[in-house]
Order: sequence, then structure tokens, then C-alpha cells
Amino acid sequence: MPLAIYALMIGAFGIGTTEFVIMGLLPQMARDLNVSLSSAGLLVSGYALGVAVGAPVLSLLSSRWPKKQSLLILMGIFTLGNLICALSPSYSVLMAARVLTSFAHGTFFGIGSVLATSLVRPNQKATAIAMMFTGLTLANVLGVPFGTWLGQNYGWQSTFWAVTAVGPLAILALLFYVPSAKGDQPAVDMFKEIQVVLKPQVLVSLLLTVLGFSGVFAVFTYIAPILTDISGFSESSVSPILLLFGGGLIAGNIVGGKWADKHLMKALVGSLLLLTIVLFGFTFLMGYKIAALALVALLGFAGFATVPPLQMRALEHAAEAPALASAMNIAAFNLGNAIGAWAGGIAIDNGGLIFAAWTALGISLLASGSSYLSGKFSSTTSTVKIDRSLMGH
Repeated sequence: MPLAIYALMIGAFGIGTTEFVIMGLLPQMARDLNVSLSSAGLLVSGYALGVAVGAPVLSLLSSRWPKKQSLLILMGIFTLGNLICALSPSYSVLMAARVLTSFAHGTFFGIGSVLATSLVRPNQKATAIAMMFTGLTLANVLGVPFGTWLGQNYGWQSTFWAVTAVGPLAILALLFYVPSAKGDQPAVDMFKEIQVVLKPQVLVSLLLTVLGFSGVFAVFTYIAPILTDISGFSESSVSPILLLFGGGLIAGNIVGGKWADKHLMKALVGSLLLLTIVLFGFTFLMGYKIAALALVALLGFAGFATVPPLQMRALEHAAEAPALASAMNIAAFNLGNAIGAWAGGIAIDNGGLIFAAWTALGISLLASGSSYLSGKFSSTTSTVKIDRSLMGH
């Protein structure tokens, strides 16, 4: 693989870490910022909404820019946003900084995927994109647990200082190893692409993505206080437990991708049904430590087994505008994150931590039922082959 692929991997690692690391630090941040747990959870929603808005908008606006320049600007935004997070004196400043940071997320992965395929031979394109998204996987397996441990022992600001340091490394790597293309991608027809993603089947696919990840994040956003207050683990145990989630994530993404290759709609309905079963377990079994450990791993597995079929369903109905459709689906994932964190916070305020799990279960049931109905009433007669290596979150 060209060194440019590894430069993209560094950026993906930083972006993935800054998105997910906050879950393990919510109780501490709520105390330090003197806000409720549900208000701290809105820091997840704010980031996710920023991605949801920024991904499609910046993807369209940057279509005329050289890819290397776009990636450097995006990592500059990422670095500045995390620096402000580390220096934030208040909740409102931290929220604004999180939103600023989020603007780099979706567009970086969209542009990075296109660039990665342009740097290798045709028979290496899937491997190149998979290599870039390895950075996102490593963020969940290594970056998030380490960032959680760092924040719990040295203050949550130290976590953002560490993530900020990833930015300059990625910028230098991109600067030195990504070639400057002389004739860049021609500008796309914005209006045509928008028309494609507004087709009913594409909109249904995006809605399923929103519902699927709303269920995941209604409970995962508050996983740290659930583990400490319901399961009885110490705060220092949260970081290693999150390794189980990362391991489940990797396995789920692989299994979900292979399943979706064989039968898309069965994989979509089945993975969402599996998620519903896991969330049902959360409502009754999180008070038992062994069961809690298993459920955290299963949440990672089931939650991310849904990613390949959700991404494939969106892309198969928008083959004429894959770049914008991919950005829109990334936006839909993050809109789901935002809604889930918000809904879980409301449930906690009105009933306690376990009600976040009940809320997640209800949303997941709605997602499972909707996916089954969408398969029954879909008028699609042909499926476009989509390489699952494009399925990043």
C-alpha cells in the first residue's frame, strides 16, 4: 500500500477516537462542568448533528477542490476543534468546539475513500479503502479505552489534548505522502445528485439507518454510568470493559458484511432483530456483572453488524450518486447517534438509567419492524453490487 493510505489511516484514527471517547467520560465531565448527565449526553448529540449537517454540505462544496487540499483543511478543522475542547472553560464552549470538530468527520471519509482507490491498481481498491477504515476500527479498540483511562486519571481535558496531538501528525503525513494530483476529479452535477438521494427508496434507507443507530446510542452514550451505577463496576473498570465493545464491533462488522453479501434484506432485518434481543437483555441483566460484560461485547457486535447492510441498502438505490449517498448515510448514522443520546437522556431524567435501555429497546423494535416492511414493499428488482469495504461509519 502507498504511504498515503497510512496517512489517511492516522486521520481516521483521530476522528474515530474523538467521536466515541466521550462516552466513557460522561460522569466525570458532568461533575466538572456542573451539568446533569443528560446535558453531558448532548455533547454526543451536538457532535453527531454537526456530522449530519456537515457531511453532505461539505461533500458538495468540496467537490471542486483538490483532494489533498480538502483533506488538509479538514484535519486543520479537526485539530482546532479538539484544541478548543481541551481549553474549554465551560459547557457552552465545549459544545461549540465539539460541533466544529464534527464538520471534518463525514467529508474526510468520503474524500479519503475516493483518494485511496485512485492511488492503487484496480485489484487493490477494496484493500486500500479497508486499510483507511482500519484507523476507525483501531480508534474503537485502542483509542477509546486509552482515552477513557487517560481522562479518568488525569482529567477529561487530557484526553482532548492527546486527541489534538493526532491532528498535526495526520497533517504532516498527508502533506508529505499524499500526491498533489494535477487533474483532479471533475465537478459533479449537484442538482442531479440531490435528485437521486431524494428518491423514496433512498430516503427509506436513510430512515432505517437513523432508527438503527438511535437504538444503539440511546444506551451506549450512557454506558459508563450504567456500568458503574447499575452493574457495580468501578470507574477504573470502564476503560478495559470498552475493549470488549471494540472487539465486538470488529467481529460484527465482518460478519454483517459477509451476511449482507449473501442476502441483503435478511442481513438487514436479522442484524436489527439481533440488536433488539441484546437491548432486551440490557433491560434485565445489567445488574449482573458477568452478564453485563457479555452484553457490552454483544452490543458492539450487534450494533455494528447492522452497518454493512444499512450502508448497502442506501447505496444500491443511489448508484448514480454514490459519493453523496455515502455522505448522506454517514450523516444518517450520526443523526441516529444524536437522537439516541437525546432520547436516552430524557429517559434518564424521567425514570433513571435503566430507562435508557428501555428507550433503546423501543427504538430498535421500531427499526426491526420498519426494515421488515421495507423489504416486503420494496419494488427493487435488481441489486447493484457494492463493495463492503466502503462501509465505514
